[in-house]
Amino acid sequence: MAETAPAADPWPGYFADRGHPGARRIGAGAEGVVYGLGGGRVAKVWTGRPPTELTRRVYADIARHRPPFATPEVFEVQEHEGVVVTYERELPGVPLRGDSAHEDYERELPVRHRNALLVVLRGLASVPGTDAMRRLTVQGDDRPLWQGHDRFQDALAALVARAAARHGAALAAHVPDFGAGVERTLNALRSLPDAPVTVIHGDLVPPNIHTDAAGRPVAVLDFGFCTTAGDPAFEAAVTAAVWDMYGPHAEEHAAELTRFFARELGYAPAALTAYQAAYALVTYDLFGMADDDGHFRWCARHLRRNTVFSARVP
Repeated sequence: MAETAPAADPWPGYFADRGHPGARRIGAGAEGVVYGLGGGRVAKVWTGRPPTELTRRVYADIARHRPPFATPEVFEVQEHEGVVVTYERELPGVPLRGDSAHEDYERELPVRHRNALLVVLRGLASVPGTDAMRRLTVQGDDRPLWQGHDRFQDALAALVARAAARHGAALAAHVPDFGAGVERTLNALRSLPDAPVTVIHGDLVPPNIHTDAAGRPVAVLDFGFCTTAGDPAFEAAVTAAVWDMYGPHAEEHAAELTRFFARELGYAPAALTAYQAAYALVTYDLFGMADDDGHFRWCARHLRRNTVFSARVP
């Protein structure tokens, strides 16, 4: 039987008919396929869940405050034969580095990487939290994070309680004294003082930070996993924890970055530790709930050594 020739990609023709004759496919991922249109714009043909109007408002809120790097911005949304197409700002640069699940990080953290992270954290902390950000739902949850709350710390504590109740038994099988650890984390979060409310990206893993040839951050992408408005110390805490999740020096890197951010950004170490425990408790079940899931294993391992959750002496 003769082989069937692969179907021609119809999308360049679609974009040409709409005034973009030079459209070319430049990438594909879990969300969909991206086409370069020129003039600083791209189009994304969505196979995953497309951005909502609320997400577009959050993007616009961030862009309006002009952080020192580009961020996503959706200019137009179309639908073609049931497929959503978005026209977006083209984001420059290349990923700061690959994910630690796919490449081993060296023991010594490069200075250029630490400095790039500071630029990104300070830039995001300069963007005030908005009503649209407060209305976002963190992945895995069933309601806007801030619903019924006036403080981020209390809203996060309520999220931790809901997440621990979802499938906590699976995590408790790998984490000693689980129930008491959850209570310690809730008490720590609720006792944190008020803090500025700024945009939170919530997933600043290395591939989500793009840099130029000199190593300067020029774009931050992939908002949505844990994006909200909140204490910028939460962003720093999560970034320190997830920068290197799976490499041979992961625990050492997390501790080093936590100390570095506390010193350079003025955040209380105890607050960073509490926020790291909270992150593990609200994301542990998002990809799988067994030892064969890397994120689940990481969350369990982090909670066992987290001094707020486990009441260990540092």
